[in-house]
Amino acid sequence: MLKVELAGRRKRGRWMDAVKKDIQRVKNKAPAEVQITAEQLLREAKERELELLPPPPKQKITDQEELNDYKLRKRKSFEDNIRKNRTVISNWIKYAQWEESLKEIQRARSIYERALDVDHRNVTLWLKYAEIEMKSRQVNHARNIWDRAITILPRVNQFWYKYTYMEEMLGNIAGCRQVFERWMEWEPEEQAWHSYINFELRYKEVEKARTIYERFVIVHPEVKNWIKYARFEEKHGYIAHGRKVYERAVEFFGEEHVDENLFVAFARFEETQKEFERVRVIYKYALDRIPKHQAQELFKNYTMFEKKFGDRRGIEDVIVSKRRFQYEEEVKANPHNYDAWFDYLRLVESDADADTVRDVYERAIANIPPIQEKRHWRRYIYLWINYGLYEELEVKDPERTRQVYQACLELIPHKKFTFAKIWLLFAQFEIRQKNLQAARKIMGTAIGKCPKNKLLKGYIELELQLREFDRCRKLYEKYLEFTPENCTTWIKFAELETILGDIERARAIFELAIGQPRLDMPEVLWKSYIDFEIEQEEFENTRNLYKRLLQRTQHVKVWISYAKFELSVDGPDRLQKCRQIYEEANRSMRNCEEKEERLMLLESWRDFEKEFGTDSTRERVRKLLPEKVKKRRKLTAEDGSDAGWEEYYDYIFPEDAANQPNLKLLAMAKMWKKQQVITEDDETLPENGPPAAEETTKQSVEAAASPENRLTTASSRETAAETEQEKTYDDRDDDSSSSSESEEEEKGGERKESRSSEEDKE
Repeated sequence: MLKVELAGRRKRGRWMDAVKKDIQRVKNKAPAEVQITAEQLLREAKERELELLPPPPKQKITDQEELNDYKLRKRKSFEDNIRKNRTVISNWIKYAQWEESLKEIQRARSIYERALDVDHRNVTLWLKYAEIEMKSRQVNHARNIWDRAITILPRVNQFWYKYTYMEEMLGNIAGCRQVFERWMEWEPEEQAWHSYINFELRYKEVEKARTIYERFVIVHPEVKNWIKYARFEEKHGYIAHGRKVYERAVEFFGEEHVDENLFVAFARFEETQKEFERVRVIYKYALDRIPKHQAQELFKNYTMFEKKFGDRRGIEDVIVSKRRFQYEEEVKANPHNYDAWFDYLRLVESDADADTVRDVYERAIANIPPIQEKRHWRRYIYLWINYGLYEELEVKDPERTRQVYQACLELIPHKKFTFAKIWLLFAQFEIRQKNLQAARKIMGTAIGKCPKNKLLKGYIELELQLREFDRCRKLYEKYLEFTPENCTTWIKFAELETILGDIERARAIFELAIGQPRLDMPEVLWKSYIDFEIEQEEFENTRNLYKRLLQRTQHVKVWISYAKFELSVDGPDRLQKCRQIYEEANRSMRNCEEKEERLMLLESWRDFEKEFGTDSTRERVRKLLPEKVKKRRKLTAEDGSDAGWEEYYDYIFPEDAANQPNLKLLAMAKMWKKQQVITEDDETLPENGPPAAEETTKQSVEAAASPENRLTTASSRETAAETEQEKTYDDRDDDSSSSSESEEEEKGGERKESRSSEEDKE
């Protein structure tokens, strides 16, 4: 023994030495180029089948002793497995199946009973146990097992299905029905009821199937089950029963739990029976009670039905119903969307009774704007207006119309804002009802609570239509006390007195009006007063008015209007008066900063002279017309920085040019430039030119120097200046010219005298 141990130690020592040598010999410890994965190892093992063990040898039993010995060993192994873990039901089932394979039914039954003592709630165990009994044709034992199973586990439907199937296969119809009845007492799922119904129908028991359906729809009250019940009656030819089932279903679910599928099925049932009016009533009833988002299929079927069996009116009703549901959804989503309410009301008014329209109006006006600001109430107030007009014109109910207007006026916060149209409509309604006192009372209340221009105007128009002129005068007085700066009111008041023939009263009103310290449109008032005096042919009063107006304002339009007035008055000296006004206007507007207005006056004067003046007067006005020049000025930004230059047009009037030395200097510079150009042209002529040209030039100079042609030369020069294109000036040139002029003044007055003498010669 010692020798063997020593030999083993030597071998181990030699092996360790070899390993150490190999480790020392392997110097390159880098990974190999070809790597082998675990997956490859497993695949190779599978291909080579290295782990497959050879099957055990078959044992042949030749006599009874060997069989008993085999049974003993097998039972011992099963019992050992069960004893190790009693809760593993698969060991029990394998044990029982092995005993069954040996035809040991009693032993298998005993094993199952022992297993049920361990776990009586295992479904598989009961199924295997009953299956063994049925295979061995032990019917009573199987019934006993099924009874025990459904008693212990009544909610396992598989037991009931197997039990009823076994009884039906055995032909025990009464027993099968009894099992079904026991099952139905537990109120199982829907499929169990359908199985029971199909069982009865297989044996032509329609009445019993109907009874089962009655219990079924009570236990499972769903729409699809009621529809199945009705289709069952229809299938077996009981049309009245089927209709009654649908009606009971509609009544059973009511309006709270209504479903579109029930009405669709009901309508299709009636459609198959050719009851088209009933179909239409069903669809309308359903559409009135089901929300739009839940009635898509209903709308679709209703539209298809009307297209197949209805007329044009029916199709329109479908579309109206659909739109009504759309509007309902919109107003539910946003109750303050008044435009949606208007569209909804327009739709309802076109095709609905008065009570329905009133209901929608009441729902609409109940959505009061949350903020008391007029801009939020502008759309809302038209709901009340439309409501009142509907009650008056469509329903023709004056009392209810009066209630609508009163409720609206009570709702409006008049201390913050009001709506004149409501007061006026209410008053006009009372007048249409021939209740004048009530209308006046309404308007008086309106003016007392919240005086407004529109209210006062409406009240005055109302009294004018009634020809109550004294009341109109009083209202105008109240109106002018309320807003004395309103020129339109003064004008209307004066027009009223003019129509009534009280000229002095109208003139007094105008005098009071123009004497007000503040007016919103004084120009309109003065024009109306002047037109009034012209209509009355009081020309002297008109002239006085123009003079008074010109004391207040020097506006060019007033002067032009004054001149045209004098022109329109027939008289021998009307042209002279008109011309004097133009001259006076021109003198007064010389200091006016607005040069465009002055130009407008001169153009009007020029047009007048063209039509009525002489050549001398036309020439005089033409000389007064300005010259249009283009200038540049420096722009400055808001922050004070330089923003560049801007071009603009300016007008230079001859009268102003004579008083401005810089403009005179510029004109002389231009003239000098022209003379230089003429001199250069003369120098460029040949020295020995034709004498005829020199004589012609002398003659032209003499002719030009003659006093007869001076006026013509000056006029032609002015015409050339007018026809010349727009000249461009720069503010910087003006500054430089003014500075050079100041320098020349410092040097002396000799050059000025020479310049003035040259101008006189020219």
